[in-house]
Amino acid sequence: MFIAMNRFQVKPGSEKAFEDIWLSRETHLETVPGFVEFHLLKGPKADDYTLYSSHTVWASRERFEDWTRSEAFRQAHKDAGSHGDVYLGHPNFEGFDVLQTVKP
Repeated sequence: MFIAMNRFQVKPGSEKAFEDIWLSRETHLETVPGFVEFHLLKGPKADDYTLYSSHTVWASRERFEDWTRSEAFRQAHKDAGSHGDVYLGHPNFEGFDVLQTVKP
């Protein structure tokens, strides 16, 4: 498995706008081969931003990379640059190969 994460620093007072953008957008993920699940995470608040993260689980790194080259990816991100007023800079991407999973 592979986990893809983006961290977002959201300007104070823009949290609701950020959440509305993300919670109402069409992800196009449900039809993508290898997609497992998606989470939108809200983290701690600092003086100059609130931390958010998108957390996507994939069957493999290869499936994630296939998605980044797909039409579904282009559609899901077509408006990404139009909301710069809510962010402090660009999102920070982190990708992780899963070494262990523990389930109940």
